[in-house]
Amino acid sequence: MASRPVDAGLTNERRRAARRTVVRVDTMVARATAAGVSRVALPAERAAEALDTLTDLVAAGGVLVLSGAGISTESGIPDYRGPSSSARRASPMTYQAFSGDPAARRRYWARSHLGWQLVGRAAPNRGHRAVAALQDAGLLSGVITQNVDGLHQAAGARDVTDLHGRLDRVRCLDCGRLSARNELHARLAEANVSWHAIAAGINPDGDVDLPDSALDGFRTVDCENCAGVLKPDVVFFGETVPADRVARCYGLVAESRSLLVLGSSLTVMSGHRFVLRAARDGRPVAIVNQGATRGDRYAAVTVDAPLGSVLPAVAARVAGRS
Repeated sequence: MASRPVDAGLTNERRRAARRTVVRVDTMVARATAAGVSRVALPAERAAEALDTLTDLVAAGGVLVLSGAGISTESGIPDYRGPSSSARRASPMTYQAFSGDPAARRRYWARSHLGWQLVGRAAPNRGHRAVAALQDAGLLSGVITQNVDGLHQAAGARDVTDLHGRLDRVRCLDCGRLSARNELHARLAEANVSWHAIAAGINPDGDVDLPDSALDGFRTVDCENCAGVLKPDVVFFGETVPADRVARCYGLVAESRSLLVLGSSLTVMSGHRFVLRAARDGRPVAIVNQGATRGDRYAAVTVDAPLGSVLPAVAARVAGRS
């Protein structure tokens, strides 16, 4: 797809109004019918203006979506830094600890085994379904997600780039075999019939808060193919995203007309770099997130609101124009 003018799809008046505009719509209330959102009550005139600008940008097409943990909060999975963030007491697992310390692996799998019982049952919410609807309408050039929950795909989105991998897959570090997480979950349940523990809280990566005293009696299992070490097919802290995956994401930025960030604070460079690339190349950036983000300074418009309210409203507005 060839590059397009930076502000394609925005009127001159709305383009001027959008620059460096931060709109707070925390009290936005979505009114929905059984068929979907019929209208949205906005608390301020500027909020309506921001929604108009966001709708113009999406309606122009060629939109690359970059989503983060905030889009999955309404599915019961807390985010890292937003209003629903869990107060994580344990440090996240690092690749170095997992690969080099059997005790660390045991601790991780005990916590993650409990966490999967929630993440594995999570269902896509209105935000995920709105993204899939916009893709079906031919308005998206791609979807990149920093999440590992697979909920975009469960909502019907296609060709999603899972930047940090997928929690529903397991990879053997020795032979490379991929297997389903549900398969491993059943094996762990069978190996730990008498083990019982209660998680203190769930984290977006499927890990839970669990005291070390609760690990007594938990047993891990090995690869059925080679008896090697099993690891969820996700990028741990201290591990790098595969270079070909990053290159593919940069390619999507280059092929897009605009970048729409959904539910990410952009605190880590893993996702923030794509905002920097879009801004460098003159592509407009729009951000919908609850709370400030590291990318706000580069955004044409930012909306501080729940994704489950804003995205269905935008999708309905865009559909009404066709």
